[in-house]
Amino acid sequence: MAAGLFSGCTASADKEAITKDMDTLTMTREWDKTFPKSDKVNHGKVTFRNRYGITLAADLYEPKNIYPEEKLPAIAVSGPFGAVKEQASGYYARTMAERGFVTLAFDASYTGESGGEPRNTASPDINTEDFSAAVDFLTSHPVVDPERIGIIGICGFGGMGLNAAAMDTRIKATVTSTMYDMSRVNANGYFDAEDSAEARDSKRRAMNEIRTRDAQSGTVTAGIPGLPDSITGDEPQFVRDYYDYYKTPRAFHPRSVASNGAWSPTMPLSFINMPLMSYIGEIASPVMLIHGENAHSRYFSEDAFKKLKGDNKRLFIVEGANHTDLYDRKVPFDEIEAFFKQNL
Repeated sequence: MAAGLFSGCTASADKEAITKDMDTLTMTREWDKTFPKSDKVNHGKVTFRNRYGITLAADLYEPKNIYPEEKLPAIAVSGPFGAVKEQASGYYARTMAERGFVTLAFDASYTGESGGEPRNTASPDINTEDFSAAVDFLTSHPVVDPERIGIIGICGFGGMGLNAAAMDTRIKATVTSTMYDMSRVNANGYFDAEDSAEARDSKRRAMNEIRTRDAQSGTVTAGIPGLPDSITGDEPQFVRDYYDYYKTPRAFHPRSVASNGAWSPTMPLSFINMPLMSYIGEIASPVMLIHGENAHSRYFSEDAFKKLKGDNKRLFIVEGANHTDLYDRKVPFDEIEAFFKQNL
């Protein structure tokens, strides 16, 4: 086992408080993932701090039987938006570790076991920084080659991942899976159906009224869950797909915002006014965008792909897959492995 894999961890308790010149985080020691353990990898909990001083919690996966002095390529993974590392990102990370990579699945700021207050909020800037902070951690890991680090962003963290790749030249290869542009969907609505100054102004006014009320009352308005506790079957197909992933034994997790919580009602403000991916056309490193043939969100990847330049960019469409199929059921791991082995 590589030195540092269980840095700061003690295996004697079901929960632990990890502190290393950072905020104290309470982290579960028991295996509480929505996917099974693998006997091909070592696993441990780690923490690291982002540039804004927020301490992030992560699961570190390493291939077993690493040779002494060996330096491996590494991948940081996060998403989907509203999920935790015990769901899809951990599944990706565990599987890619089985295939020879050191991987780090992390909870974004303000969510899961990571720090940050208030809870259940998001930021295009801070969540982009979370990827770079994960790269910081990997560059100092004893078995990682710092010149061979890539990232995987799933769903809303696909957009954040592309934004990070445009900013952070240490990211040598990027994969997005079933990507959402969270700025676009918050500003314009699904399928750009609310793309007007009037619609955006109405959203801003409603959220700023909440801010005023909270400031005057000294309270914090609770958000409305994105998914109901039950469905009738009359909902749009993509809502039923989300429900099937987040609200059933397939992948329910109590720390997941999408499974068991609600986003802050003022969270969309920064996404509306601070567009992600403004400079993705300047990403010089390789990028592969993966999306499902039948995903409602497919247009996000197709439009992002049009902005990418160079001959090292690829759009890979998974036949017959919907949006959430790429969380766990139809993930093209052979394609992802081949991409990273070629480019890391």
